[in-house]
Amino acid sequence: MNKLPRWTLPVVLGVALAAGAGFAFRGSLSRDTAPPVSYVLLDGSRHDSQQAWAGKVMLVNFWATSCTTCVKEMPQVVATYQKYKDKGFDTLAVAMSYDPPAYVSNFAETRQLPFKVAMDSTGDIARSFGKVQLTPTTFLINKRGEIVKRFVGEPDFDALHATIEKLLAEG
Repeated sequence: MNKLPRWTLPVVLGVALAAGAGFAFRGSLSRDTAPPVSYVLLDGSRHDSQQAWAGKVMLVNFWATSCTTCVKEMPQVVATYQKYKDKGFDTLAVAMSYDPPAYVSNFAETRQLPFKVAMDSTGDIARSFGKVQLTPTTFLINKRGEIVKRFVGEPDFDALHATIEKLLAEG
């Protein structure tokens, strides 16, 4: 029976591992498409993401009035929206299912949130975006509807702005 040289097994394993790592790396470069979702805004109007977000750079922010980091970051989310809203950028704040609608409405009104605020009363939107449970969780979506970044916790807003500017410049 032919025996393989002693060096064969480590080389074969090394090649297999390298190939696997290459595959995993290539896979990480692909972007997930944002899920199509329907949502209801505080004013009761119904919207569909595929129509409302088409051709825009979108920031989708999952938040709650009981989340101190969400409350802390909201002025910067507002400032980001104000800075880029006339350039093809939009924001949707998605209130988590456990947040009482009256609290969300009061927060949006007293803080004069200038962007759309949706109530995720069934949790369907959070589930569609990968079972979002931690707040704040924010997704940055490009004009082609691909998720470019996911932030859990408060984003680095300088870095976020730089990425938004790149995405807005894309054709």
